[in-house]
Amino acid sequence: MCELFGINSKEIIKCNEMLKDFFSHGIDNPHGWGIAAFYGNAVSLEKEPVSSTESVYLKHRLTEDIENDKLIAHIRKASKGGIEYQNTHPFVLRDNTDRVWTLAHNGTIFESPELESYVYRQKGQTDSERILYYLVDQINIALKEAERELTQEERFAVVDKVVHDITPANKVNLLIYDGELFYVHTNHEGSLHRSHKGSTLIISTKPLKQNHWEEVPLNTLLAYRNGELVHVGATHANTYVENKNSMQYLFLDYANL
Repeated sequence: MCELFGINSKEIIKCNEMLKDFFSHGIDNPHGWGIAAFYGNAVSLEKEPVSSTESVYLKHRLTEDIENDKLIAHIRKASKGGIEYQNTHPFVLRDNTDRVWTLAHNGTIFESPELESYVYRQKGQTDSERILYYLVDQINIALKEAERELTQEERFAVVDKVVHDITPANKVNLLIYDGELFYVHTNHEGSLHRSHKGSTLIISTKPLKQNHWEEVPLNTLLAYRNGELVHVGATHANTYVENKNSMQYLFLDYANL
């Protein structure tokens, strides 16, 4: 049900081999791929609603050097929303200070009153895009109340509250970047891993061939800057556990039954 990959580093690193390994998992996640590379507050976004293993563009793209210090990648297995460009991750949205927020999600929102109204505002149909709309709205509310730009600590607090709001009964594995902080969250055991060496953090749903991997701590929002852990959120109790009823609902919803 989708996979995530991310890099947050103080140094520029060559990403090709890790990306080739990651995108080879597209055989099991065939409904889209995407890469967001970051240059300050600017985002270079490349994505297609086709399997990463069948994309002619991606095959040629990976033959060129991909060197970055900040990057989010995603491969999609559709659960909500059709196989279209608008439903392909990552998603990008600006807040009222023109800060760019980029989000990729692995999981499913089965129920969340906070996200329901965004069905009529979003460009695509995914629950993942609705998370980003809700997050940016909460940032804009905080901006209005503060009457100034938010500090890192204040932005982190907003994201942490959003995570607590939407995780009950839902699977919410997230990679988010706001141009400065790189946010990581998982609430499903064994479904997100990290490799941290020196000033380089690498995140992957499944351990890749490169590096040493450990599970990302459960139910706790983490934020990194230049590969360094700088903020840790309040641990919540909303661990997601797959069950027969939720998976049947997911199948019926995707099949439009």
